[in-house]
Amino acid sequence: MFAVSESVPPPSAAPAPWSTRLEAVVWWHRATPAARTALPAALRARPALPLTVVAFVRYTATPVGPYREVLATPVLLLQRALLPAATIPFIAVDSPASLAAGRANWALPKTIARFDWPPNGREAVAEGDGWSVAARIRALGPALPFAAPAADRQVSEAGEELAIALRACGRARLATVAVEVDGPQPPGWLRAGRHPGMAIIGARLHVGRPRSVVTAPAPPGNPRA
Repeated sequence: MFAVSESVPPPSAAPAPWSTRLEAVVWWHRATPAARTALPAALRARPALPLTVVAFVRYTATPVGPYREVLATPVLLLQRALLPAATIPFIAVDSPASLAAGRANWALPKTIARFDWPPNGREAVAEGDGWSVAARIRALGPALPFAAPAADRQVSEAGEELAIALRACGRARLATVAVEVDGPQPPGWLRAGRHPGMAIIGARLHVGRPRSVVTAPAPPGNPRA
């Protein structure tokens, strides 16, 4: 079983929780055999759904202003709760303030990248130090409303496991996403090619305070499942 306690970021970072507005393109594909090795060591033995999820996000309103982001989770962790949890070892932004807050609040390993993603554009490109990710988006069908909870698990540099709750709502269209990947980052578990996805329009995302997860010892005579 798990117990939780709040983890407090340094006062210099824009503190959680965050309420944001955004647009995004999200796609997914079957995880490669190397995907699980991208997880922090503390999470590699956990049951997981072999699905890699990737996203370009354009934040139009956040506590640190607008910025753009690319991120990926190699697999989705299966929790005792029914909701799978992402773990994000690859994430890049074009905002130093977002980088600082992401690392301090949620132990997100953010780095800086350059983005070419014009408003209403059908192609998004992120470039870092020797790497790039490009996505060409073809939206399909009408935009439909959605509302969904989400969850993230991160491990800090000190080895502390953090649980992060998210809530999203907005409108989305089904899409196909043609992806090109170059360089040592993003890692080999992010596949190039054409993948199913969604184009998310005018959404709101609430990112909660991180909670420190502590594994409690099983009671005597009642082994942990």
